Amino acid sequence: MISLNIRKYLAAGLVCCGITAAMTSCEDMLETDSSRQVFDPAMDLKTDSVFYALGILQGMQQLADQYMFQGEMRGDLVATTDYTDNNLRQLADFTATAANKYDSAYVYYRVINNCNYYIAHRDTTLRTGASYVTMREYVGVKALRAWAYLQLTRTYEKVPFYTEPLTKISDIDNGTFPELDMAGVVSRLAPDLEQYSHSDYATPPDFGKVSPVSILPAYLFIPVDVVLGDMYLETGQYDKAASHYVTWLTEVATPNHTAYLQSYTRNTRRFTGGRDNDLPGDWSNNNGQLAGTTSWAAIFTGNAGNDYVTYIPMAPSKLQGVASSIPLAYGFDYYANNSGLINEIQIVPSQSYTQLANNTDFYYITTASNEVQTVVSYSKLGDTRYQSTVREDEDAETNITTVWVTKTQEPRVLLYRRSMVLLHLAEAFNRLGMYDAAFAILKDGINRYLVATEGGARYISPATRQALRNTYPLLSEQNISKFDAQTPSEARSYYYGVHAHGSGYTSDYTGTTYQPGLSPYQPDTIIGLKMAELAQQGFSVGTTARDSINAMEDIICDEMALEAAFEGSRFFDLCRLARHKNADGLYGANYGSLWLARKLDYKKPKKDLTNPQNWYLPFK
Repeated sequence: MISLNIRKYLAAGLVCCGITAAMTSCEDMLETDSSRQVFDPAMDLKTDSVFYALGILQGMQQLADQYMFQGEMRGDLVATTDYTDNNLRQLADFTATAANKYDSAYVYYRVINNCNYYIAHRDTTLRTGASYVTMREYVGVKALRAWAYLQLTRTYEKVPFYTEPLTKISDIDNGTFPELDMAGVVSRLAPDLEQYSHSDYATPPDFGKVSPVSILPAYLFIPVDVVLGDMYLETGQYDKAASHYVTWLTEVATPNHTAYLQSYTRNTRRFTGGRDNDLPGDWSNNNGQLAGTTSWAAIFTGNAGNDYVTYIPMAPSKLQGVASSIPLAYGFDYYANNSGLINEIQIVPSQSYTQLANNTDFYYITTASNEVQTVVSYSKLGDTRYQSTVREDEDAETNITTVWVTKTQEPRVLLYRRSMVLLHLAEAFNRLGMYDAAFAILKDGINRYLVATEGGARYISPATRQALRNTYPLLSEQNISKFDAQTPSEARSYYYGVHAHGSGYTSDYTGTTYQPGLSPYQPDTIIGLKMAELAQQGFSVGTTARDSINAMEDIICDEMALEAAFEGSRFFDLCRLARHKNADGLYGANYGSLWLARKLDYKKPKKDLTNPQNWYLPFK
């Protein structure tokens, strides 16, 4: 018999008279054009289930704050203040109990059970001509269910698992539900999802116009290959993970790989701990902006659809649906009559995050460059993504600096961006031994120069070139055009890696040509520096491929911090990397746990984080 504790939460997620679908009101932001109220909805007509699917998405809205706060408060990128809500403080110092406001398995089971109901009742045979009109929606709901289960196991380790819809209490009393860990959930759900990869149904549904117009309806669902990639990455199945990320990039993602890069000016230095006049003497006046690119900051202030994969839209006011408390926690009173910045900030960037940003090298074209030769140098100017993420104001009288995280001001919670899918792909490539391909995603991006035998990237091994053409065919004869520009002006928007988003000229591509070895940002140098850093911490770092893989994984971890700080994934990323380091055993069976505990030591956690059991919250 299932425990009373678990019974309560499964009961809370019951589908009773279509209650989730009925939540859509005439004032809600996820309302369709119809005023229809749905009770125990039939799903045998072409448009019936749209209302129910939007109800499932409303369930996603109700878990959004919890997802964000659990992932960031327990990570290494934020710190608390005197104003921090006690529920958030408990997450940060690992004292959260079952009474914590942001610890609820129920919010995930509500989504799961309504997905189960939809999957059990949706008629997938409906057609318009040769097209099965409901299949994309059907697959999208299955992907949401898989993500919800994955998130439950990330949070609670083992959870009750069921795929049949529960509509009455007796379903629980008469049922025997296994408690599965992450590997168990993946083994149950992944085989079913696999059938939709490489299919017409791998592209998420687009419901068209949804109120308000700022919502991008094509980004409300998770692509099946992305969630499969994450399921396999979490469980250490790196070959399958890489294959699914590549499938999404080559078969599903919009073939527009525009890089979002932030310009560097003298004013930028104010945000990274320096002064206006401390740029290097060989700084070229014309290299503040990489040509042909879009500002990275635009991702978080507008509808930068080229980088979005999936996000949860929140209502701009409580009168229009489910509102979020995230902006307020970071110091932005979005929902007040006169919205704006406030001083009662509950969450601020941590010192470890600001140090990482401040100590990052910025790569720039020097005054020695001319029309014949380009010269790139570097200086510890800091990563400009920090400047785009925060706003700092210093009080002249008190010398107190107030910091707001402006990245969180928009009423949306990002689940996946293209950049993070690329970093997850880099993580998988690295663990497969292709640390050169992983570094390429940071340095040059995905382009034809990675597989060119002459005039291409010298740091790519012949084995990796072959893999990128065949095993993981990003740059196969069929796919290479998707990552290749048609004109030099387009090329300037394509050939930059993720690290270039905030660190300048990391690529060996400049102007209209690729110059191997142009940038000082090279794998031997950067991996070598990370190895030296580990050696200084007392580890016996060698020169084997495994040492390089571990160092490259730390570099990817740093990049995830710079790219995705305050987006909700940080603690879950750290736990995944720590598990993989433990499994590898390079520096001891508990190395990953020690690594994670060291990163979080500044928080003075009340639990021993070298014990993986203490990474999980109490299931209530």
